[in-house]
Amino acid sequence: MVQLSDDIEKVHDTVRAAYAAVATESGTGCCGPRTSEVSGCCATPVHAEDFSERFGYSRVEMDLVPEGANLGLGCGNPQAIAALKPGEVVVDLGSGAGFDVFLAARQVGDSGRVIGVDMTHEMLAKARDNARKGGYPNVEFRLGEIEYLPIADDTADVVISNCVINLSPDKARVFREAFRVLKPGGRMAVSDVVRTAAFPPELVDDDGLLCGCVTGATPVAELEAHMTAAGFTGIRIDLKEESREVIKDWAPGKGVENHVVSAAIEAVKPGCGCGGRC
Repeated sequence: MVQLSDDIEKVHDTVRAAYAAVATESGTGCCGPRTSEVSGCCATPVHAEDFSERFGYSRVEMDLVPEGANLGLGCGNPQAIAALKPGEVVVDLGSGAGFDVFLAARQVGDSGRVIGVDMTHEMLAKARDNARKGGYPNVEFRLGEIEYLPIADDTADVVISNCVINLSPDKARVFREAFRVLKPGGRMAVSDVVRTAAFPPELVDDDGLLCGCVTGATPVAELEAHMTAAGFTGIRIDLKEESREVIKDWAPGKGVENHVVSAAIEAVKPGCGCGGRC
């Protein structure tokens, strides 16, 4: 068992508890609206389909997954940039109840495979139940932290993730792990939030805003540095300025939309000379 620092483990415990509550109470995602009267994560229910539609999922996509798989946890749609093909192996970092895993499974087909990784027991139980209900023989869900993926080297053609890397207290290690599990020529396609301005002191110590996909966000330059150090090339971070209209509802009245924005993040592990499309 890998020994983590006390600070890292504290963050993991905070996030794990918040998302366990989402899984067991069928509430909204932490990356979702809260009332100004309630401080903390996941306070105000919102229809998951409405929330996901605002971040780029179609009603057709949402109708394809088992009921209960879409908890409205994301801040974008990694499927839109992943360009998945039949037969590919996909790893989803922070797979939750399985929403993106099930969508990816349909794209890679029976000859492909999708592995979801999540550190929350309650989410894993929900995802596995959804897989049984939906009949997905080409998916599996593994317990693990995204800083230490329970996956062998050179396994995946594509690594996806939706608004999860910002929750990690060690993002440099997350990108090293993503690089490790990708095959040469494999690619990363991630939706996440990035920081565009420094947080004021009153926001920094709010655990609700940490698990709510806000104060864990990293500046673009820092993310690029982590990805470059991990070995990625072809790095692209496309800021979605229109997302601020949705993000402002995550913590009404706190102005979080002035500090973070959703982004589509892409990169390639060098190896085949075809930009990750071979």
